[in-house]
Amino acid sequence: APGSRHHCAMQVVTDQIRNFLQYVAVQFIEFPSEAQLKVTELGPKRLRFKLVLRQSDVALLIGRNGFSASSIRGVLKSISEREDVNVSLQIHSHEEEAEMMARDPRH
Repeated sequence: APGSRHHCAMQVVTDQIRNFLQYVAVQFIEFPSEAQLKVTELGPKRLRFKLVLRQSDVALLIGRNGFSASSIRGVLKSISEREDVNVSLQIHSHEEEAEMMARDPRH
């Protein structure tokens, strides 16, 4: 089925990005055991990744002047361009995530 081929390709991209984000998160943050990585397929070829971290780790990962976050997004952009997939990344604390979930459970 053509749909399953799309799904398979998306799965490869999802796994690549997930592995990359997990690797990076472990390098940069102090409490990797508290990190959660959520992936949502928003539509065909549209993925949203969300890293939910301890508040102090959000600051670490976003980095001074946003260096870490912007380099991470740079890598995601190169993967997404190569695979022709739209990828977004959000970095939140657990508190922010809980507030968003409370406002919009579909989030």
